Amino acid sequence: MLYFEDLTPGRRFSTGSVTVSEADIIGFAQQYDPQPFHTDPEAARHTFFDGLAASGWHTSSLTMRLVVESELSTVANGLIGMGIDKMRWPRPTRPGDTLTAELTVLDQRRSGSRPDFGVVRFSWTTVNQHGETVMALETSIWVACRPA
Repeated sequence: MLYFEDLTPGRRFSTGSVTVSEADIIGFAQQYDPQPFHTDPEAARHTFFDGLAASGWHTSSLTMRLVVESELSTVANGLIGMGIDKMRWPRPTRPGDTLTAELTVLDQRRSGSRPDFGVVRFSWTTVNQHGETVMALETSIWVACRPA
């Protein structure tokens, strides 16, 4: 198990990878973000994206899955998110892209009201197979301290 004390500033975690298909992009978008640049490859060629692009929410969801399947799945009380800051998608995820993520502990602080818990802040960066960033964010999670 990973506890608050294990998540020290500067510690890095890497995930596995996932490859995104055109069908994946269209299926997610049809259900959750039905805009033509996410659902119609032909129409998408005539948009800002100049081709089919995954919804940022799809990229975010795929990244969450990668994180849950990483070493961070062993956080003692689970990955209890407290919020997301500075979320951005500087480059679109395209059909055929293979995504991986790296998380870095930015800082940590013990809870003032619950001394058996702490808050750990991470930066997340998701990249494609070319090393280009497709998503970045900062998030804080609520983490149990190691039992005495």
